[in-house]
Amino acid sequence: MKELNGKNIIMGLQHTFVMFGATVLVPLITGLDVGVTLFAAGIGTLLFHILTRYQVPVFLGSSFAFIPGIIAVATANGGSLPEALGGIFVAGLLYIVVAIIFRFVKVDVLHKILPPHVTGPMIVLIGLILAPVAIQNANGTYSQDIVEKIGVNGCWGVALFTFVAAIFVKIYFSKIGFRFLSMLPVLIALIAGYIFSIIIGIVDFTIITESPWFGLPKFSLPVFSMRAMSIVVPIAIVTIVEHFGDVLAIGNVVGKDFIAKPGIHRTLIGDGLATSLSALIGGPANTTYSENTGAVALTGVFNPLVMRIAAVFAIILSFVPKFTSIISTIPGPVIGGISILLFGMISSIGIKNMVDNQVNFSNPKILMTTAAMLVLGLGGAEFAFGGLELSGLGLAAIAGIILNAILGVKET
Repeated sequence: MKELNGKNIIMGLQHTFVMFGATVLVPLITGLDVGVTLFAAGIGTLLFHILTRYQVPVFLGSSFAFIPGIIAVATANGGSLPEALGGIFVAGLLYIVVAIIFRFVKVDVLHKILPPHVTGPMIVLIGLILAPVAIQNANGTYSQDIVEKIGVNGCWGVALFTFVAAIFVKIYFSKIGFRFLSMLPVLIALIAGYIFSIIIGIVDFTIITESPWFGLPKFSLPVFSMRAMSIVVPIAIVTIVEHFGDVLAIGNVVGKDFIAKPGIHRTLIGDGLATSLSALIGGPANTTYSENTGAVALTGVFNPLVMRIAAVFAIILSFVPKFTSIISTIPGPVIGGISILLFGMISSIGIKNMVDNQVNFSNPKILMTTAAMLVLGLGGAEFAFGGLELSGLGLAAIAGIILNAILGVKET
């Protein structure tokens, strides 16, 4: 293949590292397997490119939006990670249903159902619901062995070191000539926090020395339950909206209208099938995200082949247990430090979404809709109807859509 040259291979490896930090953070937070996550991201990206006729320069990575649902299902009485995977599998199928609808219906219909004053609070809630997870990682709640060595204050010291490292990379690296490295705040902060943890002696290398160089990821099958599906599937409402935004953004960078060609229905089907396939083998939901758009804009490399090369690298890394075991030894406080920043940024993006769209909060209909969503999403409300259970982000999303339709909000 003429395009498969040294430059594209190097760019593909570079793109892998751009996507790497955010992609592996999801399994580290939720307890899913890192190797399976990398494999699913690679296979999902290749599947996406096939379904979109090799036209869109996108790499699919792990979706942060589903983390609250995964944790809610896995930590509930009688719940488990396989049940959460079952919910993700069905969520992926919802993408396909929506894609078929939008093959024949205008995109404007989606914006009427999901205006900014509904989607904005959804995104805000993702970050706020995850906030306790970030704090509990940072203070050592999930790492009692580390607390015994350095105490709670020591854990906070590691978390804050990682947090500051991410901020420094993102804000100051571009100013001192390291523009590409400024695109890697999560990855570099994780590495910096990991090295700092090694220096103070809180990293256990046992699993690394015991892991082989080559082996299969720990694939697993989902388990289907109505309760898990009712919690996880509604989250797809948020990610479908995000998908539209991501496809528009990458199209603006490249200078092409991917909504029209290959068509939003194709990109949605690609994203949905990649998500269902990932859940089927034990991985998290996949998504297109801003790191990909940022990397494409910065490097000026618009060739979709580069993304496919990055996908192949991700698949190769998934078969190196020695490598994935290194990732699994990253201390909880390091993950907590970067999570404080990431989860806060998710909520901030939701606020920015509403500001950019000039949401009019002097309109009482809008104010009541967002108020109800925030309280229902954060307050621990649960509604059960037979085997169907709604709570958290899923409940807030459904409530927002219904209230918006009932109140007939026209002004945003």
